[in-house]
Order: sequence, then C-alpha cells, then structure tokens
Amino acid sequence: MRGFRVVGPWPVVVTLLASLVACGGRPGTDGARADVQRLLDRRAAAVLHRDARAYAATGDAAGFAAVRSVPLAAWSYRVTALRRDGGGAGADAELSYRVEGYDRAPVVVKRIVRLARDTGGRWSVTSEKPAKATGQQLWDQGTVNVVRGTHSLVMGVGQSDDRLRSFAELADDAVPAVSAAWGTAWAGHVVVLVPKSLAGMAGLLGSPAAAYRGIAAVTTGETGGRTRAPADRVIVNPDAYGMLGRVGRQVVLTHETTHVATRAHTDAATPLWLSEGYADWVGYRGTGRTPPEVAPELQHSVMTGSVPAALPADGDFAFSGDAGRLAEAYEGGWLACRMIAERWGEAKLDAFYRAVGEHQERPGAVEGALKDVLGTSLPEFTGDWQDYLKAQLG
Repeated sequence: MRGFRVVGPWPVVVTLLASLVACGGRPGTDGARADVQRLLDRRAAAVLHRDARAYAATGDAAGFAAVRSVPLAAWSYRVTALRRDGGGAGADAELSYRVEGYDRAPVVVKRIVRLARDTGGRWSVTSEKPAKATGQQLWDQGTVNVVRGTHSLVMGVGQSDDRLRSFAELADDAVPAVSAAWGTAWAGHVVVLVPKSLAGMAGLLGSPAAAYRGIAAVTTGETGGRTRAPADRVIVNPDAYGMLGRVGRQVVLTHETTHVATRAHTDAATPLWLSEGYADWVGYRGTGRTPPEVAPELQHSVMTGSVPAALPADGDFAFSGDAGRLAEAYEGGWLACRMIAERWGEAKLDAFYRAVGEHQERPGAVEGALKDVLGTSLPEFTGDWQDYLKAQLG
C-alpha cells in the first residue's frame, strides 16, 4: 500500500500484513472513498432537508440556493470511483433524485465532484458538475424558480414568475386536451423546464445549440412500457417559443404533452411519422387550423407536382438537417394521422398507434397494424395518403 510503512522486529507479521494488503486492494484509497461517500451522504441530506448550514459544512455552498426550491422526494449520491491527486481528489458519482409527485422512479445522472482535504484529514466539496458527455441539470445553470399548476410543474432559470405561470397555464390546458384524445390511462401531469436561452436548452440535452435552433420544445424520457421509468421532461427553447403566437404556443405544449402520455406505447417499432404526426394531430385538434395553414411546405411541393413517394422516413425528422425537409416530414405525419381520424375514426387512430407499439420492433409493425386495425396494406395506405395530400393541399 502506497505511503504505508511498518518498522519493528516482527518480520512474520510484516509479511502477513503485506499479503493481506496485496489481496485486499488499496485500503487507503478505499478508506478515502468511504469518507467521501459519507461526506456526500451528509450533503444529500442537507439538500433534502433544505438545511443551508449543514450543506455549507460539506464544502462549497454555491449550489444550494440553485436547487433549494425544487420539490424533491429523494436525493442521494453513489461514489463509483475516486482519483487522488496531491491534497485533493476527483470523484465519479451517480446522483439519484426524484421530483416529488412527478417522478415514479429516480432520475440517475453521472457527476464529477472535486474535493479538497485539510490538514486534519477532513474532505470537503469544492465543485460538482455533469460528467463528460452528460447533459446539465437545470440547477447547474442558475437558481431554479418553481411554479405549480393544476396539472403541471414548471421550473425555470432566468425567467420571471409571470412567464413561468404562462407556461403552467398552457400546460394545464394541454393535459385535459391530451386526455380527451388519448384517454386518461397516463400520469395526467407534466414537468416543464424553461432554461434562460437556446444555449441553456442545449446544455440540458447535452447537444450543440445548433441542433435545436428553431425547435420550440422537445420531450425527454424513456420509451416503452416501463412503469418505473422517471417522468418525462418537456424542455422549452425560449428563443424559438417566444416567436410563436398564442395558438402556436398552445399547440407546442399540447404536442409535447402528447409525447408524455403516449410514451409507454412508443418504442422502436413506432416510426417518427406516427409519433410526431399523432402529437401534432392532438396539438391541432380543435384549433380550426386548415391543412394549408398547418402544412405550407408540403402544400408547395404538392402544387409544384412533387407529391412525396412515401411516408416520411425517420431521417427526415433530423433537427440538424434541412429545415424544409423537416417541416414537410412533420406536416406529412400530421396529415397521415388526420386522414386516419377522418376516414376510420379517432378511436381507430388511437388503436392503430397502440398496435404499432405492441410489435416492439420495426419490421412488420406498421404493416401488421394497418391490416389488423384499419383493414388495409402499406401500399394502399400510402396511395390513399398521396390522394389525401392532393385533395387537402392541391
């Protein structure tokens, strides 16, 4: 063990101790790791109990004010590795937390914690940040303000309470609108994160800002039927969102809330034209907006004789791709779902969505659901959709 020396006339004992050290690993490092774990346990308890003094006793207290308003049901750290360097250390840790009333299971994120050790051997935290290639948490960007709605929790950084209340009002309207279309067998509430800027949105997603320029909001969460998955987060791009009118803002929040509601029935089998098209269909449902108003890019293509040869592919929905292609993909998916609702009925549209997700893998999922639920085939459906585009946009 590095730094350990035994002096004395008992060579047998020394040999035995050396064997134990060799078999047991590095007890000095293990002891330090245990000390750091206890330190982070105290820090976590201080966060949960909103105890500023106890938090400050564990080291750097700058982050306490940022997170103290977040309604937390759980907060804990698990040290996974410790690297000593001089008088300090760097710890890899997993932060596990739950937002009270919203997260069914913990959100687990990787963090890097820097530590210092004083002359008495006591550890203290000097900084904490997201691990490399990991998105930020909202409190990493500044003090979090919280507004509660009837069906929503809105958390923001660099936003006034009035603005956050406006998001809560839109989300509170979105939840019953989604339930009216999809049904009530989902959580029935939504968490909305509003960073200060596009750069803040990108930071939360761990991606370049350019990938989300012009995108008003996205929803994060695990797809599939896991009942213990954490709640989804709707993350707003305040730059793009601020350019929308009242109806546009409502459509965006309803669209994203639809993703929250349908998440358990959305998996690898679900093409983006269906998941995004359905979310847009719910978003525009009841607004009175016509196809030419909602689908101007696709209308231009149809009127110039460039009717799409196939339903939008997943690659057409890439945020970093061509803006016109992206718009046409969303518009085409919306019109496909609108056609199903008009021709087969809204209940059949919901059943079709669920049937595709039940397949769990892409090959044959859409084809099987078209046959079983709508009584048609993919070539027939595609032809009907092309005719529908011409009738609605031509």
